[in-house]
Amino acid sequence: MANIKSEKKRILVRKRNKAQNVPIKSRMRHSIKDCELAIEAGDLAKAKELIKTAFHNIDKCVKNGVEHKNTAARQKSHLMSKLASLEKSGKKK
Repeated sequence: MANIKSEKKRILVRKRNKAQNVPIKSRMRHSIKDCELAIEAGDLAKAKELIKTAFHNIDKCVKNGVEHKNTAARQKSHLMSKLASLEKSGKKK
């Protein structure tokens, strides 16, 4: 445990911020995973629907300062390239 008063406060602030950030980041990860699973299954309509929620959750993470904007851009790019490859292959269920 820290001895300095300001450091004790920083520990509390970090703990509070982590408690706020974990559910937001978890929601983002789950939405990305759901979208990837739909793409792997070949369900184009469901994947397009889930990618909207994934993008919304990724943007929310950036807005709240949980994720860096470049990380979010990379995640979105990966999802879109996977979706494009699904559309290109023509796997429709």
